[in-house]
Amino acid sequence: MEDATSAHFSHLSDQSIGEILVSVGRISLDDAERIYDEQKKRKLRFGETAISLGLATEADIRFALSHQFRYPYLQRGESKVLETVVAAYDPFSPQVEALRAIRSQLMLRWFNGNDGNRALAVVSPEKGEGRSWFVANLAVVFSQLGARTLLIDTDLRDPGLHLLFGISNRNGLSSILGGRATGNVVFKVPSLVDLSVLPSGPVPPNPQELLTRPLLDRMVAQLSNSFDVILIDTPPASKYAESVAIASRAGGALVLCKQNQTRVRELNALFTRLRDANVVIAGSVLNGSKDKVSTARMEVKPVATEPRLRLELKAFDSGSKSFQQRPIRTVFPDDLSKEDVMTEGAVVLDADSEPTSK
Repeated sequence: MEDATSAHFSHLSDQSIGEILVSVGRISLDDAERIYDEQKKRKLRFGETAISLGLATEADIRFALSHQFRYPYLQRGESKVLETVVAAYDPFSPQVEALRAIRSQLMLRWFNGNDGNRALAVVSPEKGEGRSWFVANLAVVFSQLGARTLLIDTDLRDPGLHLLFGISNRNGLSSILGGRATGNVVFKVPSLVDLSVLPSGPVPPNPQELLTRPLLDRMVAQLSNSFDVILIDTPPASKYAESVAIASRAGGALVLCKQNQTRVRELNALFTRLRDANVVIAGSVLNGSKDKVSTARMEVKPVATEPRLRLELKAFDSGSKSFQQRPIRTVFPDDLSKEDVMTEGAVVLDADSEPTSK
């Protein structure tokens, strides 16, 4: 399936816009001939002509261009991937620009090729903070960069990535760690040719024991030879001890929290546990900030020991089905403060949270 998808995508990249649209059934051969004839008369580009004649939409042209430039994204109704994975469906939206800004910082500071970092665990204190949703979208934008990206679901109690990507969960990580894996356990996401998902697998009776076995270390090291970027979804850290152990095996952690939901004391406890385990904290992301930010502002102040970064930009809220533009604020740990980030004792869950936004 992987080879067939890659070959199909490569084949489309060598075609003209008209040939691509015809091959996927967006326009007919007669439509294409009509567009070509009108294009010659009016001396316009194919896309402009097709839109002016009402034979294609702007979305159709963007779709064809994405194939020509090997920039894959999905069309609604043509994939099992849920539309909450907004980066897979709306890569040109302002919301996804926020994800790309985070991706750029991680490429500079973590996946830069200098330190051999290939894996990163995304951790957060509680359930309902958008962890699975965030890591799924972040994996998509890494794959759209052309990086061979693997997304691993290590939440063996309440997994969600297989639901987001519409893949089977009969085999997965628990099957590997329990020595019961049969057949393929790493699934290629159709049309997103550089993105693969390793789901959690069946829910085992002993998730913590499985995840703390040395086999996980060896597995991540082996996968690092085949992928440029490995992003790991984890269970809520305040409830289950294995999150820190997973981050340690990954080599680093990106900490996610949600304003007015994440408790400061739980966040501070998580930072302490990560540092006690000698986990490198690559950064932290505050999701769903209420601050009004009209333009992106970035200030980078490198220091000798741990980089400091403050990044404010328009983004989206994982708990909102309408994906309203809300600022997402990224700060490195030494910049965190109660006044700067969130309120003590806030409610953890939001009534509007998506079921799979862990």
